Amino acid sequence: MTALHLWLRHEVRTTERRTPVVPDDARRLVEAGVRLSVEDSPQRVFPAPEYEAVGARIVPAGSWTSAPDDAVVLGLKELPDEPTQLTHRHIFFGHAYKRQPGAAALLRRFAAGGGALLDLEYLVDDDGRRLAAFGFWAGYLGAALAVLQHRGELTAPLAPTDKEALDATLRQASHKEPEFTALVVGALGRSGRGARAAFATAGVDPSCWDLAETRDLDRTALLAHDVMVNCVLATTPVPPFVREQDLDDPDRRLRTLSDVTCDVGSPLNVLPVYDRTTEWSDPVRRLRKEPPLDLIAIDNLPSLLPREASVDFSAALTPQLLHFGADRAWARCLDRFHEASRELGLAPGRFGAEGESGRS
Repeated sequence: MTALHLWLRHEVRTTERRTPVVPDDARRLVEAGVRLSVEDSPQRVFPAPEYEAVGARIVPAGSWTSAPDDAVVLGLKELPDEPTQLTHRHIFFGHAYKRQPGAAALLRRFAAGGGALLDLEYLVDDDGRRLAAFGFWAGYLGAALAVLQHRGELTAPLAPTDKEALDATLRQASHKEPEFTALVVGALGRSGRGARAAFATAGVDPSCWDLAETRDLDRTALLAHDVMVNCVLATTPVPPFVREQDLDDPDRRLRTLSDVTCDVGSPLNVLPVYDRTTEWSDPVRRLRKEPPLDLIAIDNLPSLLPREASVDFSAALTPQLLHFGADRAWARCLDRFHEASRELGLAPGRFGAEGESGRS
């Protein structure tokens, strides 16, 4: 087997400052024989010279489109709209398997070019647990922003920071009145643990619901909380937690809703009460004026703590990259891509079941 050529791409989203591989772990990859090309990126929290210092080759931003065919392109968030034909294997969060808006178009681009999507959301172990995830930090930021918004301390536009500074702000807010009740739904997962940790820093003791509490949902009890943070990632259809009619309930106490999952547009969305996410420039949307209800739904929350989130994610992903093509987890990723492609009647492409090019 030829050495892996990994191509770390620049993120086109201007608010995306994270990276899936930090320089310390890039060193591990290079020392293991991985060819590592790193695109220059002015917004990445780790500058290009730090990668060059550990043996990576620095290439221009966006040059992955002309990378060698055997290169595996690694990123986090969405690809640019061009090229329309994707010829490489791409590792990133594709959000393409749950009928999200744009999912079919993305898969057709892979079919047109013969490439393949190895979606990081589906990089799982034999028991279905994700091997690399940003969930803890997504939950942490989702709860932190909810606290600040509810206490009138959230300012826009949002800006990246570090955990020490954020925690200091949360602790300062903990001394402000009035106190409020909070609910974390999906409290036992990665995101739920992160949300609980942020609430603890802010001096808030939230109600914690998980499968047992949502299996037979007490919607009245849910709406009786001042703040709700949703950390549930549904994999099968479930009754929505909050419905349009709930927003118009005059007895609703809920005032701040933070949706960490952001499954907007998917039929698996448990909060089908909004039609678009919010942005760093305008992080809060008023869903109802009376009684007021504010929504926070930012789909790259961990990028607000880019260094901490990247270091944790990279530590989990790097061992998987060191076994790329030789580990069943990557084969499962490719199998899921082929399954989704077949559902759309698309050709499987040139990459076989083990994640290797048929031309190698």
